[in-house]
Amino acid sequence: MQANARPGVILGSRALPPAFEHPHASEEARLLAEQGTVLRAQVGSGVHGTSITGQDDRDEMGLCLEPPRFVTGLARVPAGRSSTATVEFEQYHRHTVWDRPGGLANRSGAGDLDVVIYSARKWARLGLSGNPSVLLLLFVPDEEVVYRDEIGAELTASADRFVSRLAADRFLGYLQAQKAAMTGASGAHTNRPELVREHGYDTKYAMHALRLGLQGIELLTTGRITLPVPEPGRTYLRSVRRGEVPLPEVLTSIADVERQLVALQSASDVPAEPDRAWVDDWLHRSYEAFWAGL
Repeated sequence: MQANARPGVILGSRALPPAFEHPHASEEARLLAEQGTVLRAQVGSGVHGTSITGQDDRDEMGLCLEPPRFVTGLARVPAGRSSTATVEFEQYHRHTVWDRPGGLANRSGAGDLDVVIYSARKWARLGLSGNPSVLLLLFVPDEEVVYRDEIGAELTASADRFVSRLAADRFLGYLQAQKAAMTGASGAHTNRPELVREHGYDTKYAMHALRLGLQGIELLTTGRITLPVPEPGRTYLRSVRRGEVPLPEVLTSIADVERQLVALQSASDVPAEPDRAWVDDWLHRSYEAFWAGL
């Protein structure tokens, strides 16, 4: 598969919310993520086109490069703002809703930011496995990109290197987890009981289950994910989220996309495996270029 045209550089702000008492939110981790960011974009309902005015937080994801001591050595970061314990640096993860009374137990809502910046090595491992959330970052349109330097631009241009039939299992797994949560299947739960009371099912989980099916089918058919979700799918997803679609119809729609994903596990035209050699080379070159500038 041929690489796509190189996207442009977008040098927006790399600033991240301040440290917090969370294992992946120390000040040291924040500085590593902020200073090493090569790509960051919106990845939540806003970029899918499924947001409902006044209800959604903003989800962002990115990846960063770390100094040599965190890659070739044994350097670690504190497990929280004031913790004496340490962890390997894999990500900086911060919800601004944690700042309100209730802390980590709070649910995000309108105006809140949920941002995670992964180590490029962890992000690449997840991407190569076909992780739906991680792969999405490669297809975000320019208007939703917060920051992208030359290294991030090369990665985005080479999205096809990560696409493989491995994604079928991952999309199915995520879809089935959302479906179980929306219906209250054994071992599953919803953190939105008000939706279940009003509509008979968790409409947000239902919408995400269908979205994952639609996007997984597109990825395994074309090698790309179109954002926002193309019509008529987008309008239907929003109707599901608003509770306008009866549960039996929603379950039928989910079953349909689930069947298509199962078929694509073996019948998709995308490669059976991602291009691990290219990704490994990109990581080597990117880290060397980053370290040379320190």
